[in-house]
Amino acid sequence: MSTPTLIPHWLDGAPFLGSSADGAAGRAGDVTNPATGAVTAQVAFADNADAERVIGAASAAARSWAETSITKRTQIVFAFREILNARKEELAAIITSEHGKVLDDALGEVTRGLEVVEFACGIPHLLKGGYSEGVSSGVDVHSKRQPLGVVGIISPFNFPAMVPMWFFPVAIAAGNTVVLKPSEKDPSAAIWIAERWKEAGLPDGVFNVLQGDKVAVDALLDSPDVKAISFVGSTPIARYVYERASQSGKRVQALGGAKNHMVVLPDADLDLAADQAVSAGYGSAGERCMAISVVVAVGGVGDELVAKIADRTRTLRTGDGTQGADMGPLVTKVHRDKVASFVDAGEEAGAKLVVDGREVAADGGADGFWLGPTLFDNVTPDMSVYTEEIFGPVLSVVRTDTYDEAVALINANPYGNGVALFTSNGGAARKFEYEVEVGMIGINVPIPVPMAYYSFGGWKSSLFGDSHAHGTEGVHFFTRGKVVTSRWGDPAVKPVGGLELAFPKNS
Repeated sequence: MSTPTLIPHWLDGAPFLGSSADGAAGRAGDVTNPATGAVTAQVAFADNADAERVIGAASAAARSWAETSITKRTQIVFAFREILNARKEELAAIITSEHGKVLDDALGEVTRGLEVVEFACGIPHLLKGGYSEGVSSGVDVHSKRQPLGVVGIISPFNFPAMVPMWFFPVAIAAGNTVVLKPSEKDPSAAIWIAERWKEAGLPDGVFNVLQGDKVAVDALLDSPDVKAISFVGSTPIARYVYERASQSGKRVQALGGAKNHMVVLPDADLDLAADQAVSAGYGSAGERCMAISVVVAVGGVGDELVAKIADRTRTLRTGDGTQGADMGPLVTKVHRDKVASFVDAGEEAGAKLVVDGREVAADGGADGFWLGPTLFDNVTPDMSVYTEEIFGPVLSVVRTDTYDEAVALINANPYGNGVALFTSNGGAARKFEYEVEVGMIGINVPIPVPMAYYSFGGWKSSLFGDSHAHGTEGVHFFTRGKVVTSRWGDPAVKPVGGLELAFPKNS
């Protein structure tokens, strides 16, 4: 039997195996194809010495990259954008092979990530400061934004390209160096991206990849050389990242979990709502932080809406993401079994199981991590299928009598990531936008992921820290403001000297 390929770290513009090159003495993890269950590679797991080397490379490159002109930095980001756009199908295929999502979905992920790269190409405008002349006698004031230094990005398995691209294009364009710690479940996309940065002319040490598990994460959180951490993952880990990194004085944006609701009012177009509930609930096998996992049927629409959702759900084909299926497998067997256990629990709690994904006949390998789209009706807020972030293709329908009950249900939830309202009433939509306690809102749009020039992020337990991803908030997160007050006297006029201990007064 041949030895699996070992997926490396990326250090100073080249692959780096570190301690994992020592065979049995090193640490590594299996990478699987979720559609077959087969181990396709192993990924190097960093030890502390590996982490120090990778972070050290980013630190060594930080000063020279920060001093590189904005024009030159922008040219490199533009070049990266062109290369990525021309070869995005390659990256999509890598994502499908390790994550399992269908190719169209993987390509969509890359395309949405590209939007942030394009936004970062505007960094000369985004970094412009302000200037005020003559604020006092002979005194001018100007402001500037400067990079932080080394920044760490810890990304999840569900979007191995898009989520890192929420952060690193802006960070690099603003003059920072980056250490990306991808998920060990689908690590190859990060190395492919590193190769494209090299091809675009990015200097060595500016973009680095640190593979591994908690050892790699903690090294980034604790290192004094890392000035900021961007994280996306579950709420318990987001809280851990925020608390530990904050204790070491870092700036942190830690995006956590979600339980996204879709409210359907009686005046909504039910065919549109059913289409969008299926798309937003089962796309990427529900492994999205913005997936709709709860449909709130208001008034008397429940029976008709559930019937329409069920009819559409039963037409979906689950199978290998490279073979034209509508929905692929889950990322690992452990995760598949965990999601299936929620289906068991919902049934035992008394929810009506309308479509059972455990019975799916998948078009793929017999050992693939299959679970078909699952639909529950008559779910109540005390059931685990409602309270827990399942992160799988499980859609729960909760019924309320009134709009006010629906809003109260959402606002009582500990998460506040995304929410959608389906209605034909503009007044109801405007009221909903104001009243609902959620960071991203869609009106007749099920997954309200904003464009790159707006910022992405939720409220409550969906975000730890003060800054959202990309947009203006992202630029501010990866830079520090500095204000300079200067006095230059008229060379023809002798300055008036003397001591003055009172607080300075403008005049």
